[in-house]
Amino acid sequence: MPILWLICAVLIIAAIGFVIGRTRAISSGQGDIRNLHSLPSYYGWNVALKSMVPAFFVLIVWLIAQPLIISSVVSSNLPETAIPEGSSAGLIMSEVQRTSNGVSAAVISGDLDSAVLADSAADLSAVTEALKNAGQIVTTELTQPIWDAALSYRSMSNAGTTAMWVVVIALAIAGAVWGLRQTNADFRARNTVETSIRYMLIAAASIAILTTVGIVLSLVFNTIEFFRLYPITHFFFGTEWAPSFSGRGGSSELGILPLLWGTLYISVVALAVAVPIGLFAAIYLSEYASKSVRSVAKPLLEVLAGIPTIVYGLFALLTVGPLLVSVFGEGGYLGVDWQGGGRAVMTAGIVMGIMLIPFVSSLSDDIINAVPQSLRDGSYGLGATQSETIKQVVLPAALPGIVGAVLLAASRAIGETMIVVLGAGAAARLSLNPFEAMTTVTAKIVSQLTGDSDFSSPEALVAFALGMTLFILTLGLNIFALYIVNKYREQYD
Repeated sequence: MPILWLICAVLIIAAIGFVIGRTRAISSGQGDIRNLHSLPSYYGWNVALKSMVPAFFVLIVWLIAQPLIISSVVSSNLPETAIPEGSSAGLIMSEVQRTSNGVSAAVISGDLDSAVLADSAADLSAVTEALKNAGQIVTTELTQPIWDAALSYRSMSNAGTTAMWVVVIALAIAGAVWGLRQTNADFRARNTVETSIRYMLIAAASIAILTTVGIVLSLVFNTIEFFRLYPITHFFFGTEWAPSFSGRGGSSELGILPLLWGTLYISVVALAVAVPIGLFAAIYLSEYASKSVRSVAKPLLEVLAGIPTIVYGLFALLTVGPLLVSVFGEGGYLGVDWQGGGRAVMTAGIVMGIMLIPFVSSLSDDIINAVPQSLRDGSYGLGATQSETIKQVVLPAALPGIVGAVLLAASRAIGETMIVVLGAGAAARLSLNPFEAMTTVTAKIVSQLTGDSDFSSPEALVAFALGMTLFILTLGLNIFALYIVNKYREQYD
């Protein structure tokens, strides 16, 4: 049964507990709430929280732990012959899970007879065809060990789900009973509820940290799995990117250097466009523009930040690319033959720079406005002009924040995908020519995981290694930004 039904059941129990707890509190005060330590609603919330919180906590832990435990048990029962050369038990278990989920979906849709689930000697080719007809992804040939493991995984999952329902409902009822037994005129319900809410807020604030930890761990584990199948030296020092999905990586060249070069090259071009325009726009809006002009110009400038990146990609593909070809291509206005097609580093870099202008201008504008007016007044008092004050006082004082804005824009450029896919092409090459097509790390992450990805192959797992490399790159960029900000902040404190 769907988990949503279980959540609704717990909420209904909590709502009933709230009503009964509130009514019982009023009764214990002999109908006068002045005889109660807390307001009646606090007693109701005490019952509801004791019903919901333990039940939902166990539900979340169960949903996380059950797949891990079942995978561990099923994996331990896999015969060694079920693991092909160059693969691992973890990768095979991914296929087992997909098969198990696909079988459940195929039975529901009617593409697979439920009687097949009781037959370990079923026709595997017919099962594979039924899974494909049901729209399920089958990435490798379905073998007998995988089929047996999938049936075992499905059986254990169903049993675990049933047990989860029983335990969660029982906890919700037990919590409601516990809260009702505490309900009396002298019980400090308000203190208990407010303390519970405080701990819930702390838990909510911890979600971001735990999410970051989970993302990093998922990258780390899958990256380690990749380097078990592909040499780490070839990945970091290889100068060729040529994945081949035949032969489980044996004929693939997965060197990251061309992708890193394309990422950094396009980002540099984008920053060369965004930083001067964005910074000059911020200086004008904060120092020269009147209030009426600023009230119109700044919102219009920030509209660029709300345009979807796919629209920027189409703009690069249909407008900027052909425009550059008409200027720098064969037969163009300049009479040179530099750019052979619309997709190039310059195309993606220019459009990405336009996209980044609001990031630089808006943040820099806020930072420049935050510079104390007393610094400007002191400069004017010494006889400096407005331009001299901006150049020698305002900008140096705002420099740490401006550096932060530029590095934030750089991080945004490094992580961009759609503009690169449509504007820069998909060619992984090491070249200094900005009029050639190149690609980036993010674009290749998408391409490696698009379609029927076989997670038992290095060609799919390489996406996690690319993501881990990109994460370390942006982390280093942020650390460098903090160093620059702290260094210059001491000068103007």
